[in-house]
Amino acid sequence: MSDISIGRLSRRTGVKIPTIRYYESIGMLDAPDRSAGGQRRYDASHLEQLRFIRHGRDLGFGLDDLRALQDMASRPETSCDAADRIARQQLADVERRLAGLRAVRTELKRMVAQCSHGVVDDCRVIQTLSDHGLCDGDHSPDRTP
Repeated sequence: MSDISIGRLSRRTGVKIPTIRYYESIGMLDAPDRSAGGQRRYDASHLEQLRFIRHGRDLGFGLDDLRALQDMASRPETSCDAADRIARQQLADVERRLAGLRAVRTELKRMVAQCSHGVVDDCRVIQTLSDHGLCDGDHSPDRTP
């Protein structure tokens, strides 16, 4: 029975209404039934789909990967090798970003430690931001160290 409004679906999942509509428009969320007045009416399957998407997004999965995982979930008798590959790739991406963030943290700590609390003209923070050569190395959080 389709008796959940989009507002209620949003509250129950923590997904904003425009995002729910977007997921529908790209086919990630099944199109809901409509009331006689044209309002979207969702059911438990939509709630489950949206929770799946939301949790996947919280874990950093991209929409293409989530679409593939949703497809796999609809075929429970198939091998989960592809799901494992997707999850391993996501883990590798998270590890790479964490390594980059650790490098950023190290550089920020070094920059702050060198601050003499004098005037801006002698400020190590400003100098370092103006001249990447003063850094110890590459510290972009999106690059592999």
